[in-house]
Amino acid sequence: MRTRIKICGITRPEDALVAVQQGADAIGLVFYPPSPRAVSVEQARKVVEVIPEFVTVVGLFVDEDRVRIASLLQEVHIDLLQFHGKEDAAACQDHGRPWIKAVRMRDGIDLAATASEFRGATGLLLDAYESGKPGGTGTVFDWERIPENLASRIILAGGLNPDNIEAAVRQVHPYAVDVSGGVEQSKGIKDAGKIAAFIEGVKRGDNS
Repeated sequence: MRTRIKICGITRPEDALVAVQQGADAIGLVFYPPSPRAVSVEQARKVVEVIPEFVTVVGLFVDEDRVRIASLLQEVHIDLLQFHGKEDAAACQDHGRPWIKAVRMRDGIDLAATASEFRGATGLLLDAYESGKPGGTGTVFDWERIPENLASRIILAGGLNPDNIEAAVRQVHPYAVDVSGGVEQSKGIKDAGKIAAFIEGVKRGDNS
């Protein structure tokens, strides 16, 4: 099965277009104000305007107030919600939209138990753990920690880039991969060449 590709932290329509034209299946919009990749409602709308019908728009939230999420869903077209904080399963499924839950790979985490807790999720996004950061660390975690029987539900993230993505796909066989900083020229500004190289790396991993 082909590995799906999400390019996260999109802030500009032109970057979204590049991602889509190169073959991305989804783009991510960050609605977490402390992030250097956060977008306003106006920015998000401009990005969404250029996204074709069959490309998934993902909205990323970190412990956000449910009323604000509901308001954003009225103002911006979002297909899938991504929760990156301490949200429990009830909070994640409170909005009547498909959702994924980010899991920070801290020492001792029981992925099987976590997968059971969030069994209503479309998938689990596995990211590196760094104290005080909800994500976007740019750090790779040990992929050997991912049980083979969970791979089909896994969205692999954490320090992925054009240089390591082929090996990641070949080793983990995840449902999808998620990249942000690994395809940037600066925070929030994507690099077309890196996006193309990343997606080619995914394809090589699938075919090897």
